[in-house]
Amino acid sequence: MTPGLDQVGTIAATMVGGLALFLFGMEIMTRALKQVAGESMKTILARMTGNRFAGLTAGAVVTALIQSSSVTTVLLVGFISAGLMTSAQGVAVILGANIGTTLTAQVLAFDVDALALPMLSLGFFGSLLARRSRHAEIGRIVLGMGLIFFGMATMKTAMAPLRDVPAFLDLLATLDNVVLAALAGALLTALLQSSSISTGLAIVLTGQGLVGLETAIAIALGANVGTCMTALLASIGQPREAVRAAMVHVIFNVAGVVLWIGFIDQLAVLAQLSAPEGASTPRHLANAHTIFNLANAFLFLGFTGQLSRLVLWLLPDRPERVEPLHAPRHLDRQLLQVPAFALDAARLEVGHLSELVRSQLDAAMPTVVSGSPFEIDRLKVADRAVDLLHREIVGYLREAGLGRLPEEQSKRLLALMRIANDLEHIGDLVATGLVTSARKRHEENVVISPQTAAMLGRLHREVLRAFDGIAFALEAQDAGPAKKVREMKAGFSALMEEAAAHEVVRLRADAPRRLHTYTREIELTQTFDDIFRILRRIARTEIGIFVERSAPDAGDANGPAENRAAE
Repeated sequence: MTPGLDQVGTIAATMVGGLALFLFGMEIMTRALKQVAGESMKTILARMTGNRFAGLTAGAVVTALIQSSSVTTVLLVGFISAGLMTSAQGVAVILGANIGTTLTAQVLAFDVDALALPMLSLGFFGSLLARRSRHAEIGRIVLGMGLIFFGMATMKTAMAPLRDVPAFLDLLATLDNVVLAALAGALLTALLQSSSISTGLAIVLTGQGLVGLETAIAIALGANVGTCMTALLASIGQPREAVRAAMVHVIFNVAGVVLWIGFIDQLAVLAQLSAPEGASTPRHLANAHTIFNLANAFLFLGFTGQLSRLVLWLLPDRPERVEPLHAPRHLDRQLLQVPAFALDAARLEVGHLSELVRSQLDAAMPTVVSGSPFEIDRLKVADRAVDLLHREIVGYLREAGLGRLPEEQSKRLLALMRIANDLEHIGDLVATGLVTSARKRHEENVVISPQTAAMLGRLHREVLRAFDGIAFALEAQDAGPAKKVREMKAGFSALMEEAAAHEVVRLRADAPRRLHTYTREIELTQTFDDIFRILRRIARTEIGIFVERSAPDAGDANGPAENRAAE
């Protein structure tokens, strides 16, 4: 019996509604998984890319955690763009990502309709009543899965009457051509930016008997090609290394489909043999999807070097462009999808900021003692680069903090914000305190004596030593160098007392312009003292957030708040 026009409208609305529920559930679940598993993913990608097998495992595990090979590849593009990984390291991770995504098909192949509403209820009230943010995110994961299952059930309900519609069956008959079916799967995935929805639809179609297993397999294979579009779009405007990673994803997925498209019948037989007797057609499809991705990954794993060389040939290095000093090196916005990754990129960028400030501070000593007006102005110009990069870092951290962050990540974000602000403040002290003093020295014809220059040089070297300790502690996330900076207090205080005594002697000396000389020397020593206090405060209150806190030394018995107030 052919349905009437009103029934067709109802079927279409139900189908689109089920699709919307599925996509909305995927969005909620993926976002919550990124929050819950962000630190784990960062650890896995950082530690498991040393060889191709570890990289393959890392890609599979990360994708299984967030249930999206597209997101894994986009994050990988961001990782490479931020300088956290090379494209050669990323090849095996990309191969593994397709294995991880097979978990979705395996879950959807179960008859999960009865679980949809209980999971919706459990997830909604669990996230609503949770006292901890992590528990709330777990509730949202369950809620997202419930929406996915409910969307699948809704699409099944919508498609059931279509088995009696000859026109619809004739339309689906065109998909008996596996090439057309694969193209349909690729197009649908590229449009919806989700291979899971294409695979889910194939499961529904074959479960309702509307298409054969071979056609459904072809749709699922095509989805692997369509999912490349997400990574390609993410790589636009990125460094060459990141574009190469996206290209590896395209070559791998397209080549895999081309290899298998002529052997879909054999793949269907393998899938049926691998399933228990009496298993449903959706289970056969899920198994075919898993076999296809496993076989492809292990086949291409032996050719990761050749893949890297191929994309290097297709996308050779561009002539190096000279970037301005303040241009961010690591702040890739793709990484904002997973705050744990974004915070790591921001930490590296704060390291870049410290390089600029260190260079500015290093040049300050000879300039303030005997520099020309041109050299003095150059210090001021260097501070503009510091200010611009600081603004970029703060903006990036604000974006990273827009969503719900676990408590530990919130602490790290605030610590990075404070460190960036402190470094910018040091740059300002150089550009205002030291530069202003140097200008006045030049205008007043003050000549700094060799003894005073030597004393200021010792203070300057101690400040640089403390600065290098902080920079290394942040880069290596190591408490050791920060502890040494804290222990420098006594030695630096002794130097300041020696400088004060020297300045009193200079003031009492019967020398021309001694008051001007005393004032300039006091300004310089006080600025070095201010910079050292900032560095010591960073060592005491901020670096420990990135590493396990070591036991406080005798000079740091107070808590962070008390220490900050004491400064």
